[in-house]
Amino acid sequence: MGTRLLFEEVTISFNEGQRYGLTGPNGAGKSTLLKIIMGQEEPTSGSVSLPRKVGFLKQNIEDFADVKVLDAVIMGNGRLWDALEERERLYEVEMTDEVGIRLGELEEIVGEEEGYTAESDGEILLEGMGIPIELWNQKMKAIPTDIQFRVMLCQALFGNPPALILDEPTNHLDLKSISWLENFLREYEGTLIVVSHDRHFLNAVTSDIADIDYETIILYPGNYDQMVVAKTSVRERAEHDNKVKEKKVAQLREFVAKFSAGTRASQVQSRMREIERLQTTDLKKSNIQRPYVRFYPPEKPSGQMVFRLEGVGKAYDDLQVIDRFSYDFVRGDKIGVVGNNGQGKTTLLKMLAGVIQQDQGKLDVGHQVDVGYFPQNHTDLIDKSNDITIFDWLKAKREGIYDKDVRSILGKMLFSGDDAFKQVSHLSGGETARLILGGLMLCNHNVLILDEPNNHLDLEAVSALGWALDDFKGTVIFASHDRDLLNHGAKKLIALEDGGIRTFEGSLDSYLSTKA
Repeated sequence: MGTRLLFEEVTISFNEGQRYGLTGPNGAGKSTLLKIIMGQEEPTSGSVSLPRKVGFLKQNIEDFADVKVLDAVIMGNGRLWDALEERERLYEVEMTDEVGIRLGELEEIVGEEEGYTAESDGEILLEGMGIPIELWNQKMKAIPTDIQFRVMLCQALFGNPPALILDEPTNHLDLKSISWLENFLREYEGTLIVVSHDRHFLNAVTSDIADIDYETIILYPGNYDQMVVAKTSVRERAEHDNKVKEKKVAQLREFVAKFSAGTRASQVQSRMREIERLQTTDLKKSNIQRPYVRFYPPEKPSGQMVFRLEGVGKAYDDLQVIDRFSYDFVRGDKIGVVGNNGQGKTTLLKMLAGVIQQDQGKLDVGHQVDVGYFPQNHTDLIDKSNDITIFDWLKAKREGIYDKDVRSILGKMLFSGDDAFKQVSHLSGGETARLILGGLMLCNHNVLILDEPNNHLDLEAVSALGWALDDFKGTVIFASHDRDLLNHGAKKLIALEDGGIRTFEGSLDSYLSTKA
């Protein structure tokens, strides 16, 4: 398998006090560039220079399994943590002059790194991330996985590093935590480099965009939306200039061909020099690809009443997640399900999709309701231990489907040519999400229930999904923390709040303004 060039001969400076969004489609090299910057991966050529201390969002939560939550946060400052550990060891050995001198040096390091307020600083971050106080002294392996990732984000932010590098920091955050992080980053005075598929988040926190495209990295001032306008304008202008040049060159060539053998040799030579000067700019192909997401009109519409819930409840052991909820879902509803993590969004969607049963109350399914379900955990739908190809997986979704129709869906989901024979076990998170969406497109369901469908999708794919949900003629019920997707795809909201479940007619922005 050949190597693929991501970017070459790139020289770029990330300046102090600026907040950079690093953008580009899945596979463009964003995570690779971050690993190169942090020294976790060697560049093919060139070098990187960094400040002494950099906060970096680590993904290897398994390495911290036996570490207490608050300690994991403080470990974000390696110099301080090493000094604290060594000081602890020295307190347990016999005191000598040498040990006393070393303890003095360590106290100096602790003071320099603001170690005397380390615990309270760490607690402020944990509280901001919405991590309950009763978990702060638990070991990491004893708390839920999504909260472990939030702890790792606190670790990256700890110690006020002069530079921060965050790869998809909003992936495991609820709306409240995302809002807190936005405010934190807007007030952050160091240099920030952030990768995110959340368009609203990028617009809120970035002052500049570093866009990976055309095998290079181009800096644009402003946020993500401003970058898109500027980038499109530059490209369109270059393409227009090329067309003007091509038209002029064609006229000059016609003159040269007509008079090259005649008496107007000097004029011919002049026009040949002009042709050489007007060579068109070689425009590299953009690597941005947007999937074509469309959920086609259902073959059989559902009845007017899609789901009727009467006093529905669900508990896990002693934890009541959904309590006596009643609601009528009607045909054509576009409903976003929002709320903090752990408040029951996935539970509600699983009950509606028939994956789990309620403990109390009544859930009636309407006439001719045909549900398409996108689970938050992709492995609930795709067995990654299986060696089946994506073509065969998709074809099995609908009986009697023609191969050309399967190929058409795969092409729309950016699986072209031999990609159809990739095994599902080898797919990335973004590819798996696109394959599941392709399965939903193929089956013409009249009700879609989607649990965090934007996770792992890049900005282009999330945007395409938003338009598809808005355009769909059936019923949509979906959970997400992506505010851009919610504002595009949802006309009503079911909000799982601390005081119970609230229903709201209107957009997410309207709902958040009432909360504020």
